Amino acid sequence: MSVTVRNSWTFGKAVFGIAAALLSFVVLSTVAALWPNPFFIRMVPAKGYEIPLLAAQSTLLGLYVAIRRPYCGIHGMSMSSVVNFLGVACPICNKVLLLIFGGTTLLTYFEPVRFYAGLGGLRLAVLAVATEARAGWLGAIALEQNAPTVSR
Repeated sequence: MSVTVRNSWTFGKAVFGIAAALLSFVVLSTVAALWPNPFFIRMVPAKGYEIPLLAAQSTLLGLYVAIRRPYCGIHGMSMSSVVNFLGVACPICNKVLLLIFGGTTLLTYFEPVRFYAGLGGLRLAVLAVATEARAGWLGAIALEQNAPTVSR
């Protein structure tokens, strides 16, 4: 009988991924004021695509967290989350963008392309999840091939 080392999907990783997705959705939708809350008021009304974009981003984030290797960085997913948040958040409420570009510039040039910024964030998230999954699966195959066998 031989025993090999395998990188397996565990229940704990799945629960951690689901928790990360839910926490991400609740916190970011609150900060973006996609639902009425006592903390933030949205200056530009939501158009209807913000919640599905944020839900998709949160789902991909949860999947990334569930499959992520512990020694790997999260740069790709971080960038996708920032780009997606710019796509779903109110452009006037974002103080950094408001200070850099001004309200008129944001409403004239950035407001019409916010949807595409959100889609760009989703594309980056899909790329990050695919890269992480591929590296994880290839690493598991390499571990399995190079794993020492123990005979009894």
